[in-house]
Amino acid sequence: MGVTESQTGDKIREVLGSPAVALLAFACVYLLADLIAKLAGFSISVASVQVFGGNIAVSQVFTFVMDGLILGLIVGLAGVGLSMTYSILNFANFAHGDYLTAGAFSGWATAYVIAFLTLSIDASFGSIILLNSPSLVSVAQTPIAVAAGLVVSAVFTVGLVLALDRVVYRPMRDKEGISLLIASIGVALALRYSIVFIWQTSTRGVTSTNPASLPSFTFPVVDGQYTLNLHEVTMIVAAVALMLGVHFLLQRTKLGKAMRAMSDNKALAQVTGIPTERVVRATWVIGGGLAGVAGFLIILERGVLSFNFGWRLLLFIFSGVILGGIGSVYGAIGGGIIIGVASRLALVWLPSGFPRVAAFSVMILVLLYRPSGLFGGVTTA
Repeated sequence: MGVTESQTGDKIREVLGSPAVALLAFACVYLLADLIAKLAGFSISVASVQVFGGNIAVSQVFTFVMDGLILGLIVGLAGVGLSMTYSILNFANFAHGDYLTAGAFSGWATAYVIAFLTLSIDASFGSIILLNSPSLVSVAQTPIAVAAGLVVSAVFTVGLVLALDRVVYRPMRDKEGISLLIASIGVALALRYSIVFIWQTSTRGVTSTNPASLPSFTFPVVDGQYTLNLHEVTMIVAAVALMLGVHFLLQRTKLGKAMRAMSDNKALAQVTGIPTERVVRATWVIGGGLAGVAGFLIILERGVLSFNFGWRLLLFIFSGVILGGIGSVYGAIGGGIIIGVASRLALVWLPSGFPRVAAFSVMILVLLYRPSGLFGGVTTA
């Protein structure tokens, strides 16, 4: 016992005394002090250059945090599937971002068709299915269309990933992870430009009302107020509900236990009679469904759809998964939220074009002293 405690104490002292931890601690203390000074309206300047503090409203900081939380929920939700794929199939799936895009386009095309059939719209069916008509859909005006689009985005993406697994990944399942990784890059490019072939490269608005005119919920803040519109509320509720559903699945069902067992030791899981192929299919179903839903929801909140938004979001998703500890579902959720909040809160100090830099910097700083991530060592659950 004494030897163990001594070794633990030596390890803690080694970590606390490392330059990486000292750098991270200094950065956190400085930024916190600077934020407090900005909120208090206190500043220090040297040679007419402001080096500390400034002036910012509490309501503005609160807005940054809430916007980051909304982004983080989507990044975390999408990251669950990516983390499960890595944990159980043992490869980093670079096509995951394009699963979001495919789910979004299929879901919004469905929502447009439902709106076309239920509303009096002067447009051709072809322009509707290709999303070339003026924005039609919102939760307030066409809730059935939104619900149908959400379901179709999940179902379509599940069918897509199962087909890709059968054609591409299953024949390569016994190969090294690098082979699957390269194959996933090819799949990503094929999916992206298949979408371009059908829907072209134009960015289009898909929600029918200006977010400011949607039904909204307003919360008082110290020196102002914060407003969530109905689309943002819908996104938050759906994302949280799905995360809770994943938690219940992993912790309370036989399938969840089998997934955790296979993640820990695939060979032992096979010996003990766990149907590993069924677990693999379930992994694709859950991961693909969550990716499709995440893609649909983020477009519901943003209001604009483009062919490469999933690819651009993939960097955030990977950052969240790595930060939380790749292979950990809860790490993917927690890491995604941290990345989202950091990218928006960084606007207190950085111009609007640099939120990605801040998010990746947070990931690097954390990994300097905890290479396995915040939830490192916790696989699947």
